[in-house]
Amino acid sequence: MRTSTTPLRRALVPVLAALALSATLAASSAAAVERCGSVITAPLAAPVSADDPCPSTDPVVCRIRVLPWGEKVEAQRTRMRYHGLLEDMHRTAAAMREAGATDEEVARELVDMRNQAKEITRAGMSPEEVRILEERNTAKYGNPLGPTADQLFAKYGSWQQVADASMRTSYAVDRELSLEYHPCPV
Repeated sequence: MRTSTTPLRRALVPVLAALALSATLAASSAAAVERCGSVITAPLAAPVSADDPCPSTDPVVCRIRVLPWGEKVEAQRTRMRYHGLLEDMHRTAAAMREAGATDEEVARELVDMRNQAKEITRAGMSPEEVRILEERNTAKYGNPLGPTADQLFAKYGSWQQVADASMRTSYAVDRELSLEYHPCPV
């Protein structure tokens, strides 16, 4: 037997729907916070032949595509360590801002930290891999580690944008290494 919809039940349907949506959004937000600072890995793509055309203009991505399996796995691990160092930068930025540092002070510290992170990460790479990265950066920025704080300020025009840029990572490199990086908001 079918029951009729009462006025009370009709009034409760939107309320219950709103509660369900609220619970879904809360769960989604909790998942985002839980992923904050994490690197999600997926299975690595098999190496391709060096004869295959590379779809990227980034020589680093093209190099990763052809790495032998074991080297590709190690490159993924190295990249994950690099992301850990970037998370240290996020924490440093938050602490500096809380202590009253200026945007310029924060940006300069973060650019220095990023360059240190590159040096630390490259210490575990082969000389050939380091050479490729340094050649790219020297050609692009005139510096084997990448842009200086002043070069970034000239490019972006604000110290806040310099700080933001110093904590970004290459999506193309991450994708080629089957990584999905979720930085914590500053």
